[in-house]
Amino acid sequence: MLNLEPLPWPAVGAVTLPLVGSRLISYSLGGNPGPWAEKLKTPKWRPPRAAFPIVWSGLYTGMGYASYLVWKEGGGFDGPARLPLAMYGAQLALNFSWSPIFFGMRSLKGALVNILVLDVAAAGTAYLFYRETPLAGYLMVPYLVWLSLATALNYRICKDNSDEDVKKM
Repeated sequence: MLNLEPLPWPAVGAVTLPLVGSRLISYSLGGNPGPWAEKLKTPKWRPPRAAFPIVWSGLYTGMGYASYLVWKEGGGFDGPARLPLAMYGAQLALNFSWSPIFFGMRSLKGALVNILVLDVAAAGTAYLFYRETPLAGYLMVPYLVWLSLATALNYRICKDNSDEDVKKM
């Protein structure tokens, strides 16, 4: 007879939250960037479009598990983990808002401002996570690296596409 231990539901929830949140945002925008995004001038070093959902799924899983570790080691929402988890929530909200700003509103500059604030919030989150449990901080490193690439890409797209051209697309 199989002896299955119960699922660690808090960990499942922590990992599921960013994955489901990102899918809901994507769904609300029609599921893909669409023809408008195809017309934007992008640099040659831009990763292929197919890479984005794959990479983001892994990053959301890692950051979700990191948040679980902080919650678990830091005494939940009422312990010392309160500030790191609040910062995590703030940076996740900024992360979720980038796609509607960029793709929904077609605001390249607005998205650039958003992602610059997100960079600071994500770095702060990683630092606070590390202070609570080092593994959680390390789990945020791939996210910070990808955000750096995404920020550079957003900047380059913003620089290479005029507001007038974007409005005409």
